[in-house]
Amino acid sequence: MKQVVQNYKSGELAVLDVPVPGCKPGGVLVRSAYSLISTGTELMKVSEAGMSMLGKARSRPDQVAKVVQSVATNGVPATYRKVMGKLDSYTPLGYSLCGVVEQVGAGIDDVAVGDVVACAGNEHALHAELNWVPKNLYARVPDGLAPRHAAFGTVGSIALQGVRRGESQLGEVALVIGLGLIGQLVVQLLAASGVHVIGVDPDPVRCELAERLGAAACGDPASSAVENSVAELTGGHGVDQVYLAAGGGSNQPVELAARLCRDRGRVVDIGKCRLDLPWNAYYEKELDVRFSRSYGPGRYDPEYELEGRDYPIGYVRWTERRNLACFLDLVARGRVDVEPLVSHTADFDDAVTTYQRLKDGDLKAVAVLFRYPGPPNQTAEAREAREAAVAVPAVKRHGSGVSTPARTAGTPVRLAFVGAGNYATSMLLPHLARHDGVELSTVVTTTALSAANAQRKFGFAEATTDLDAVLGDKSIDAVFVVTRHSSHAELTRRALLAGKAVFVEKPLALDQDELAGVLAAVEESGNDRLQVGFNRRFAPLLREARNRLGARTGPASLRYLVNAGRLDHGSWYLQQDAEGSRFAGEGGHFIDTASWLLDADPVSVYAVATPGNEGSGDIQVVLRYPDGSTATISYVTTGAAGFPKETLDLVADGKVLRLDDFVRAAVYDGRRKRWVSSRLPKARDKGQNAELAAFVKAVRTGGPMPVPLESLVATTAATLAVRAGLVGGAPVTLTGAR
Repeated sequence: MKQVVQNYKSGELAVLDVPVPGCKPGGVLVRSAYSLISTGTELMKVSEAGMSMLGKARSRPDQVAKVVQSVATNGVPATYRKVMGKLDSYTPLGYSLCGVVEQVGAGIDDVAVGDVVACAGNEHALHAELNWVPKNLYARVPDGLAPRHAAFGTVGSIALQGVRRGESQLGEVALVIGLGLIGQLVVQLLAASGVHVIGVDPDPVRCELAERLGAAACGDPASSAVENSVAELTGGHGVDQVYLAAGGGSNQPVELAARLCRDRGRVVDIGKCRLDLPWNAYYEKELDVRFSRSYGPGRYDPEYELEGRDYPIGYVRWTERRNLACFLDLVARGRVDVEPLVSHTADFDDAVTTYQRLKDGDLKAVAVLFRYPGPPNQTAEAREAREAAVAVPAVKRHGSGVSTPARTAGTPVRLAFVGAGNYATSMLLPHLARHDGVELSTVVTTTALSAANAQRKFGFAEATTDLDAVLGDKSIDAVFVVTRHSSHAELTRRALLAGKAVFVEKPLALDQDELAGVLAAVEESGNDRLQVGFNRRFAPLLREARNRLGARTGPASLRYLVNAGRLDHGSWYLQQDAEGSRFAGEGGHFIDTASWLLDADPVSVYAVATPGNEGSGDIQVVLRYPDGSTATISYVTTGAAGFPKETLDLVADGKVLRLDDFVRAAVYDGRRKRWVSSRLPKARDKGQNAELAAFVKAVRTGGPMPVPLESLVATTAATLAVRAGLVGGAPVTLTGAR
């Protein structure tokens, strides 16, 4: 593999071929996708390496003291050999990256191969194609967060720990001195915390950037503008905190901090600047000087970093790993925006040139990213197929599959419900309770009271918490799975193996393993009697519009805007680790509707996301179909609450089909008069009643399920491909698509 190294004696920078690190217990082997150059810390190290021996000694007096001590202990010849040997060795660069887990060491159970993680540490998150990273120095990247943004995780943790050390409170005023990479992140973190921020930097471009990212005012330290802003925002008292995020040998930052800080204010040193504290100024105001140690508690503790011994959360709330995860979450939710900080992205092979340009001042940057190639020994086409493909599993049956025996006249279809939450009790059971030829046999829930409530309201014959008894009851014809998303695949699998027809609400599965488990149950049992609750294709208004549009001869372009809105705080939909992302839970509805309208299954998916609130950002999904048709689904959570939830336009062959939130539909045709539906007098009909009727009919008559199983699988695979596309940032091919 390749790695960026530097010879501290000569200053030489190189990209060397070095052995791949082993995957030791207690950590993971990570293949880098992006790594971040810290233009402050790393360039300081690069610049020191280019100095003369005297210059190196002047810049590192702490190391000179160690040399003097070694001479006294070991003598001049031994010390000389030791120092020269160390100086004339290659040392690594880098400490902040994002990559994909390639191998998992013994004792690791929180990530798996293929997971995207952000990594930290100047010994473990190096500018290298592969790194071994111990457990407490990586964190999983939230769904929807681009790897290039997750590569900021370590430097973000440094800024976050500095803000924590300042103990800022809502409404306070803070001064950030130095608006480089760390300073810009500190500005955003403080602003997100409700703190008024004033920035100081001699570079007007960086001042303007900080103001765009949330600073109230910024200026040159030599100008009066900063002091005027401080006086205005603090009523002349001075700022509550000062964050020193500057470097260099000037003592100006600490002197400015003393002048502009209030009585008993706090001064936090995050960077590495000169700290000759003016005693009188600091004493008279009794300023509290604090140091922020890198990423947070655990840093430099080998038992924490190397042995994986975590600190109890009750005693140490924010460790360096928790800081890393917290910062990634802030970026994923749009509280911190790192994209404006990216001045340049370079291919990893151009690392030496990039460092030289930074050192020479030819490249002026706040942050620079290295972009890594895929695994070696593969062509570009093979890498793309490996990294950007999701399989659409084939459906395997025994023969032509089993069919439900037809019911004799007057014999009802006996149904059992697993789950009786809001959707089941508001959108499904009211229809079924009025349906002739249906008997609501048993309701199963995890809590006795919810089962009793459903029994009382809808007339179930029995209420229980015993799922096994229901699956073993041969008199029950079909099982409805209406539980939380994480249980859908397993409950469906068990019901299929028990020989039941199954109606499962979306999603059918949250990952490919779950989907494979369902299909394995179909193959093992021969039971393919499965329907997923994709109801919109059954909506009467949409079906009428489709008929009015007629058959098409050329490719179509479909646009589907879903104004999903924000979720209430505490909604279980926000439990993404357990229940999947919001799009994973709901997106299948819209993919299925598009595929039904276009009469085909998608062959590729491209997805991009913008950072959003409450764990779910706005997502744009582009589906491509075999005949060249495309469907664009805009799933947004940040729209106006009063705007309709779903609007759809389909354009093909000189005609346009328009659907306005299942209230009105229209078909426009330039060659004849357009058709416009009348506005529905009652509530929107999104097809649940017709869907349930079709399912019950299939169970009663033994006929085919309303939607072919192959279509359900294709829609589920396409929904899963959205997550893969968001992580990889490239189109995802649906291999095996029909």
